[in-house]
Amino acid sequence: MKAHTSVTQSSITPTKAIEFLKEGNERFVNNLKANRDLLQQANETRDGQWPFAVILSCIDSRTSAELIFDQGLGDVFSIRIAGNVVNTDIIGSLEFACKVAGSKLIVVLGHSKCGAIKGACDHVEMGNLTELLSKIQPAVYEEDLTTDKGKRNSKNPEFVENVATINIRRSVKAIVNRSYILEQMIEAGDIAIIGAKHDLDTGQVEFLEDTLVSCKTDVLVQMA
Repeated sequence: MKAHTSVTQSSITPTKAIEFLKEGNERFVNNLKANRDLLQQANETRDGQWPFAVILSCIDSRTSAELIFDQGLGDVFSIRIAGNVVNTDIIGSLEFACKVAGSKLIVVLGHSKCGAIKGACDHVEMGNLTELLSKIQPAVYEEDLTTDKGKRNSKNPEFVENVATINIRRSVKAIVNRSYILEQMIEAGDIAIIGAKHDLDTGQVEFLEDTLVSCKTDVLVQMA
């Protein structure tokens, strides 16, 4: 399998980009890999890159986007930060990936058993990590299914997973609301954004279809 070129990248729609990632994750789950010559791909991309998607994910060592979506060199941009939170630098990177480099899809990828989520659930304060975890705190407070105060902590797996999912949704919303450039590209149909969650136990990635923001849905109006 060869690396993407400007021609193949331009032919990919946001919907097709999602399909590529779903197919890649299916290969990963079934312990299959597309036939790639990584050295050849490195040579093919030495003068330029044309990734079809950009994935914002956690730094967790078990959730590498290139591996769990079975993608090769030059296929995807990978932005990683604990808890897949959003800040100005990350939004700028997303704008570069889409507006400058031509990526068609943004994926906000959370995962199960996330350490950053657990830290936020326990209101951990530790150096600079305190500021990062504060970006997850709104998701902790937004979780309203766990009414027993004694169970609103990292020892309750269900609470942790609920917060993780809410955090994904909040990050999707924040990206759209904080970037005029990306919002305009979505409205023009050039890109789409969607949330997803990686299950560490199974390897399966669940795309949260109701988080999809594209010109073909009214989600952008609802989220504004």
